[in-house]
Amino acid sequence: MMITAPQVLCLGEMLYDCLADQSGFEFSQVQSWTRYPGGAPANVACGLVKLGIPAGFIGCVGDDGLGQALTAVLQAVGVELGGLQVVPGWPTRQVYVTRTPEGERQFAGFGATATTDFADTQLRADLFPAFLFQSAQYLVLGTLGLASHPSAEAIRQALQQARGQQVQIFLDINWRPVFWPEPNQAPDIIKALLKDVDILKCTDEEAEWLFHTTDPQTIQNQYPNLRGVLVTAGAKGCSYHLGAWGGHIPAFAVAVQDTTGAGDAFVAGFLAQVCTLGERLWQEASLASQAIRYASAVGALTTRLPGAIAAQPTFEQVQTFLAQAPRVC
Repeated sequence: MMITAPQVLCLGEMLYDCLADQSGFEFSQVQSWTRYPGGAPANVACGLVKLGIPAGFIGCVGDDGLGQALTAVLQAVGVELGGLQVVPGWPTRQVYVTRTPEGERQFAGFGATATTDFADTQLRADLFPAFLFQSAQYLVLGTLGLASHPSAEAIRQALQQARGQQVQIFLDINWRPVFWPEPNQAPDIIKALLKDVDILKCTDEEAEWLFHTTDPQTIQNQYPNLRGVLVTAGAKGCSYHLGAWGGHIPAFAVAVQDTTGAGDAFVAGFLAQVCTLGERLWQEASLASQAIRYASAVGALTTRLPGAIAAQPTFEQVQTFLAQAPRVC
């Protein structure tokens, strides 16, 4: 099998989103569920490949049918899997997701399995292939892996390896209390990680929770090491501060069926622009806003179909959408 050299590495969980077939119901009222491949880092990796950017995934699945099926999904998309670890005796994670009538998702837990008892908590840094960090330009992280000791330590060692190879760090806060055995410990753990981050993405709710502001420049001032801050607000659009440039890009109006994975698709779209534009993105205000608009289009297109990976658009689909969409100031 030919090994590709990924520009972007995505480290963290790969799982199944069990999406409620009936919207507007509580967990106990849902009659049936449909599994969709997901997990934020896996979603981002697939989104990047579909947009023409080589990407690799680092994470754990169980030695079970679900893990094998997820691996096959990423292989079919073309994600580099040299960093995938298979853990015998630990199940691949499934998370149950209910939906509001408007398509908004709500995480409802993991059924009968405790959050600490899944394979993705067992990530080992000593098994990371060195070639991945040698070729990559960006390492994408979420915060869910920080919720358990083995994977948290692996993340810290991954940061060290990335820094040693001049790989820039992109952090998506991706706050999911249900993943944390002790959610009250999360803010301090996440903030300790921020000193090693180059680009931060969070929702407006996450920004208020962690930083007590939704203004990207104010957040950037709190952490001078940050090159850029993106604060997304769903249908209200995205505020950003990239280098010396800041602004707000409205969201695209589309017929929403399912918002699962929309934020991950946004991240993939933004990083695709960063990889394409390089340092010019940080030097020209028009390119900074272009990157956010592109990312917003990728996120919007993903909401039009159910699931996260299956709904992601290709490079050509994004180009067609943007060519037909009205310009915004």
